[in-house]
Amino acid sequence: ERDLIYAEVGGQSLKLNLYLPSGEQKAPLVVWIHGGGWRGGSMNKPGIQEITKHGFALASISYRFTDKAIFPAQIHDCKGAVRWLRANADRFGYEADWIAVAGSSAGGHLALLMGTSGGVTELEGNVGGNLTESSRVQAVIDYFGPSDFVLRGKNQPERAYTNKSGSFALLGGVPGEKLDPKMEEFASPARYVSADDPPLLIFQGSEDQTVLPEQSKHIAKLYSDAGLSVELVIIENAGHGGKLFFKGEHFERATKFLQANTPGTEPR
Repeated sequence: ERDLIYAEVGGQSLKLNLYLPSGEQKAPLVVWIHGGGWRGGSMNKPGIQEITKHGFALASISYRFTDKAIFPAQIHDCKGAVRWLRANADRFGYEADWIAVAGSSAGGHLALLMGTSGGVTELEGNVGGNLTESSRVQAVIDYFGPSDFVLRGKNQPERAYTNKSGSFALLGGVPGEKLDPKMEEFASPARYVSADDPPLLIFQGSEDQTVLPEQSKHIAKLYSDAGLSVELVIIENAGHGGKLFFKGEHFERATKFLQANTPGTEPR
């Protein structure tokens, strides 16, 4: 099911693609959030599309880019999509009680935020309505997404405070002016880690110079310190992205993570 409209915001239709496994009844749902620096990218090529061969339904969502709106519009859109997906579960036949979220790069940041910010009113929004539905997710897979913009400002100022990185525009940055530190904290998944957060699996390239490995290590430690379930997979000699992350042993690890955290799901 392609180009399903889950919300209309500011004259823009927000859409998602829904991939359903063949012959499955009430398949558990995974939501994919694409990357692209919060300023580009497409929902049409989800990195984990093969997950449908393992009994999962997959929804790949769009969201507003920074040329249309700055943060927190993007997380409001993602949460609106999850509420819509829950409200329409019977229409399409997937399971909506348990929903996992996964994303890469900018999408990884939003996936992390989906996991850590459950119940945070300022990040909920009302995009698409369906406000009686929950936007909480029950498992998260993050592929090399930034977790802490305050830390990024310290370790990568050349990216954090220029248009070299899309996060500058995401946080309302204006060339030649300082970024508001409150916005850096507001948009950081690391800020919201709490004892009720869902299990987390992180994939990170050891040689990533776009999103430094410290970003993944930081949130993994926060999760661990909070007694939460977390796995951090550092892929040696890998950079920022590539097919390597989504095939072979790494895809198998993602699949097993989802199966292990899905109620009633048997490995296949």
